[in-house]
Amino acid sequence: MNERTTPPRPRQLDSPLLPRIFKYVGRCQVWLYRRTGGRIGGTWRIGAGFRKPVPTLLLDHRGRKSGTVYTTPLLYLEDGPDVVVVASQGGLPQHPQWYRNLCADPDTHIQVRAQRRAVTAATADRAQRARLWPLLVDAYADFATYQSWTEREIPVVVLRPRTPIGSPG
Repeated sequence: MNERTTPPRPRQLDSPLLPRIFKYVGRCQVWLYRRTGGRIGGTWRIGAGFRKPVPTLLLDHRGRKSGTVYTTPLLYLEDGPDVVVVASQGGLPQHPQWYRNLCADPDTHIQVRAQRRAVTAATADRAQRARLWPLLVDAYADFATYQSWTEREIPVVVLRPRTPIGSPG
């Protein structure tokens, strides 16, 4: 039998300590990424990324209640001029804060390696998601596992350049 079985959702994912740990690890990764132009922190090598490293970007997003600008490191895939990210949050039942913030204020910035770009975020529609999801799972197989751990459909977010490629901006 060659059928891939999904591992059960680890109980430790529900630990109240995990969000705190992720917050501080994320801040450290952002700090290193920014100071090294993505040479450190620019590749994800955990889980499925251990054997097949995945590129990482920094996403800025404005808190929909606080107005504070936050930065979150995310795995990404390039799709022509667009950049695609996944609001998986490790298969937790709720959408990540950064996704809810982007829904409220979709004009933002990303940093890919040393390059900062102005983008507008949009949740992929059904057809876009159907095309992009297999590419995302191919890039990082754990996305399929995360989807199996949650009842929500994990959003795929397309980050489109606000300035046409090649023009000053």
